[in-house]
Amino acid sequence: MREPQAQRMWSAAVILIIVNAAAFAAQLIVPLAAEAHVEKHLALFPRDLTRGCVWQLLTFQFLHAGPLHLILNCVMLYLFGRPVEAALGRAPFVRLYLACGALGGLLQAACSWAFPGHFGWGPVVGASAGVFGVIAAFAALNWDQPITTLIAFIIPVTMPAKYLILAEAIIAVFGLLGAASGVAHGAHLGGMLVGLGYVQLVVKARRDLLAWARPQPRPRPRELVSASSSKRSSPRRQRQSIPDELPAADFISREVDPILDKISAHGIQSLTERERRVLEAARAKISKR
Repeated sequence: MREPQAQRMWSAAVILIIVNAAAFAAQLIVPLAAEAHVEKHLALFPRDLTRGCVWQLLTFQFLHAGPLHLILNCVMLYLFGRPVEAALGRAPFVRLYLACGALGGLLQAACSWAFPGHFGWGPVVGASAGVFGVIAAFAALNWDQPITTLIAFIIPVTMPAKYLILAEAIIAVFGLLGAASGVAHGAHLGGMLVGLGYVQLVVKARRDLLAWARPQPRPRPRELVSASSSKRSSPRRQRQSIPDELPAADFISREVDPILDKISAHGIQSLTERERRVLEAARAKISKR
């Protein structure tokens, strides 16, 4: 089965990883070539937001405190970002990721404004807020689906995806209430809430609204259905059926390719019941080859 046009290019998640790596390289190189540090202008400083430096809510997401910080965020973005991108579509995924980071950073700044003695005024850097939001969105999209994760990258544990949200909440809340650690737990919590809220209030709400608004055919009384009307309706049923007699290559080009392009443009939640059956039939055809 060929990949659709949008997936033949690098995914948005991979591009974001490359941008993060390039920004970290700039953090290491620019101070050697100029007096001003990258962090001074692009990291998130809570006090600078009150002076109008709102761009920092975007730029801080691409800076990192060290190689381990960068690697952990990129690994999580790769593992969870690609399935979320496949479900939502390329552009909605990027908007969600950046919104989780920006609003998470804003919550972290609000914590500093409200409790400066506990949270301090230091700079905030990292993609963690966006990553927390992406993981929450993944869990919300796959609520009861069992997944296997590695605790401390060593111990495999299988659990429903929804428990990822519980784990994120525990880490963020206990981090906020605990002693100052230099970790932006407020940004993590904000990103998680945005990712969860987007799926629950926008993606699933829109899907439910479309299902509610879709007109349902009114059943016809049995006594009014004649043999002639059954014959007239049979061609329509045939057009809705899946043409299993086609060769695999023709079946994929005629039936499957448009569906894959639709998933790339609008997300998998946009598929109709027939389109889902076509994908299942294509999977069966491919497995027999």
